[in-house]
Amino acid sequence: MVESTKFSGCILANLPAHESFVHGRRGSFRTKLLAWYREHARDLPWRKTHDAYRVWISEVMLQQTQVATVVPYFDRFLIAFPSIADLAAAPEDQVLRLWEGLGYYRRARQLHRAARLIAEVHNGEFPRNPDDVRRLPGIGRYTAGAILSIAFGAAEPILEANTVRLLARLLALRDDPTSGPSQKILWRAAADLLPRENIGAFNQALMELGSQVCVPREPRCPACPVAALCPTRKLGLQKVIPATPPKPPIEDVKEAAIVVHRRGRLLLRRRQATERWAGMWDFPRFAIGQPSLAAEGNMALSQQVRELTGLSIGPVEHLTTIRHGVTRFRITLDCYLATAAGRCSAPDGAEIAWTSPGELDEYAMSVTGRKLGGIVATRGLGKKVKG
Repeated sequence: MVESTKFSGCILANLPAHESFVHGRRGSFRTKLLAWYREHARDLPWRKTHDAYRVWISEVMLQQTQVATVVPYFDRFLIAFPSIADLAAAPEDQVLRLWEGLGYYRRARQLHRAARLIAEVHNGEFPRNPDDVRRLPGIGRYTAGAILSIAFGAAEPILEANTVRLLARLLALRDDPTSGPSQKILWRAAADLLPRENIGAFNQALMELGSQVCVPREPRCPACPVAALCPTRKLGLQKVIPATPPKPPIEDVKEAAIVVHRRGRLLLRRRQATERWAGMWDFPRFAIGQPSLAAEGNMALSQQVRELTGLSIGPVEHLTTIRHGVTRFRITLDCYLATAAGRCSAPDGAEIAWTSPGELDEYAMSVTGRKLGGIVATRGLGKKVKG
């Protein structure tokens, strides 16, 4: 009997960390996992093809987004942009409009830039060289590995949230799985587990098992095809492995948005590259340092709108308050209504547009901007509205 020992946060059998699981068990693990996947894999649209473009779109959309949310977006996106050439030729506004509601809009802008780079440098064909793929905007080690293995059968490992959790439990890795040393262990284990064939299916099976069975809380161990190989289950440590990294504190943020109207049309401003929701259209919006600017009257609000758009506004009235969260921010957005009163020099780089409430759908907007536009369109312009 080999005596167990603890090394680098793993429970080992006197072997390097990743080998404590994979040594002598790879064949059994692969067979059980792939058989389970064939029977239990969800029927998802991006699994019906090995086309690199469609795999790429799905992987980018699935970053930090639930599968159920992604499916309708994926279908609509591929209808609008059926090829890399179509995506590359599209205006950014159209790409952002179709992405609206998925969040993390930087993904859409990087996807668009990458499509243009592929069209220019790779003749519109998704590259097969791992270095070329990783040089594309928005594609890191995991995304490159997923695309190359699923689309082309390349021997590329993957490591994302679901596989991190699954492999950490299979290795009984007690340390923070996001730390540098743990990441090295997990990436090496993911590489050493790869089969010689069916690599794309194997990587998808790893993600599927982590997503559907080896879940963060109350993992469904009785339904796991590799439960007999899992030391974390044997030790009853499912609730403590993987270790949970400390979460950043939630920051309360107060902002104001001004719906400026003139002769039935609304003022929109395109958010700049340094701002949240860069490239999206929104009502003039800015941070405030106190719960409400109402006590300061028109002056503070008018000054902010003038700095953002080059326009002066008349008296303001409170319209509504919207509360929402973005990453680690908890935002209270006070919304006001005002009439355009004059024009002055717009700041450098400012982009503004006047549109009717019925034309707002033509602009890519944040979720809160869309909600505020809906309130204005439904309740009318210029009349007092209680939030």
